[in-house]
Amino acid sequence: MRLESLLDALFPAVCAACDRTGSGLCERCRPGPEARERFALGGLPCLALGRYDGALLQAVLALKAGRRDVAAALGELLAGLVAEAALPGDALVPVPTTAPRRRARGFDQAVLLAATAGRIAGVPPAAALVRTGGPAQHGLGRALRLAAAGRFRAEPAALAGRRAVLVDDVATTGATLCEAAGVLEKAGARVAAAIVVARTHEAARNQP
Repeated sequence: MRLESLLDALFPAVCAACDRTGSGLCERCRPGPEARERFALGGLPCLALGRYDGALLQAVLALKAGRRDVAAALGELLAGLVAEAALPGDALVPVPTTAPRRRARGFDQAVLLAATAGRIAGVPPAAALVRTGGPAQHGLGRALRLAAAGRFRAEPAALAGRRAVLVDDVATTGATLCEAAGVLEKAGARVAAAIVVARTHEAARNQP
């Protein structure tokens, strides 16, 4: 028996919102297509599964706590957004988290989301962004989020001339997504859109 299968048998997936077994976010708690939001951050078209509250809030918190079953469930849902935002030949580019958070969780949530969504949607992920430093955005106020810059560098060869669609968990002020898009575009890429699990109320308030 494969290790993953054994772990699944010993520790079955549990819904982050209601504790039902079977999935990291069960069918009853998953947001439907009507919850999706289209918006723009600094001119970057964005798609979200829904607002950062209710079941999605609980799922993102569980994801940040290191829940791989939740990452798998959310990645499945994001595949629908990939189908809307991406074209054949595009690359999904995860927005990497900081090294301390990656070590604490055992994974980079954006990388897992992009891998699952890309596999289902048939759009390959590309490690085109590298985190170079700077604090994590979680817990920072709006002014500090917007002032934090210089957190990424691009790996142009990873895109090989393709368009890019960014993938992240949450859009708050949009500072992280906009900086990531700017770094990629300076390296010669075309960033077509960003897809995220959830959009915070702050992101909605900051909409131009």
